Amino acid sequence: MVNFLLPITRSHSVKYMDINLPEVVAEVTAAFNRYETALVNNDVAVLDQLFWQSPHTIRYGATENLYGYDAIAQFRRDRSPVGLDRVLMNTVITTYGYDLAMTNTEFQRKESGKTGRQSQTWIRTPAGWRVVSAHVSLLSE
Repeated sequence: MVNFLLPITRSHSVKYMDINLPEVVAEVTAAFNRYETALVNNDVAVLDQLFWQSPHTIRYGATENLYGYDAIAQFRRDRSPVGLDRVLMNTVITTYGYDLAMTNTEFQRKESGKTGRQSQTWIRTPAGWRVVSAHVSLLSE
């Protein structure tokens, strides 16, 4: 894993942000894997825990646009647990400094064979890493 420095301009001075610090990548990877396990097992309690409890949290799904933690949690409670198992491909996790990360992956549903994409923005909170924005889409057949 390569650690890059990203120049950031603030108030006309340049500062640098570490990209992909190994310890931060490991933390986010663990949170991402916990999310994936909870997703395919429909562990709603863990899924709810891993989303930031804020009205600012957004999840765009394959068939729905959800604004705010409460709408996302309601969707999870109402969703059918059938057909959630999937295989991940081409997962990329990139961290920016100590408190921000992006996860991107492709997936194929085992039951239907449908292929899709998922992207998430994660932030470090006092309670741990939480998803603040997510997007899931299916590719046309």
